[in-house]
Amino acid sequence: MKSAIHQGYFPGVVGQITEAHALYYHSQWGFDVSFEAQVARELSEFVAGFDPGRDGLWTARRKGRFAGAIAIDGRHAEIAGARLRWFIVTPEYQGVGIGTQLIHLAVSFCRDRGYPNVYLWTFEGLKAARHLYETSGFSLCEEHTVTQWGQPLREQKFEFNLRQGKEKQ
Repeated sequence: MKSAIHQGYFPGVVGQITEAHALYYHSQWGFDVSFEAQVARELSEFVAGFDPGRDGLWTARRKGRFAGAIAIDGRHAEIAGARLRWFIVTPEYQGVGIGTQLIHLAVSFCRDRGYPNVYLWTFEGLKAARHLYETSGFSLCEEHTVTQWGQPLREQKFEFNLRQGKEKQ
């Protein structure tokens, strides 16, 4: 069964994406309330200033239920690159291709806009996500240790130079 992909804003999308992040990262990684608050605040700001010519937002649904999301924040694309954000696939739908589908949409969007590169911040330990990033063309370019969301983490930046690299299929 293929996932239905919705592009752009719809009522409730901020809450659905925030809830998916909060539940997953609290249960799997012990993140505290500061993580949920940060996701809600930054995602709300992104949606409020959303420009469809610059930004992208996609949500996946499976069997009528929220299954995942991804966003491209293009506000600083020409200076720092487009930022891939709020990428998540809910646990019950991981491993069925939704993540790959969402990553491909996001990278294609960036290519279509002529963005020179796209980057994302994540942390060490998300093995399936890292595999997906690397097989899609992203490379680890920076990492350092931080304490945030109530946890010590090895934060990692992955980047995809769209002018040099090709997305892998």
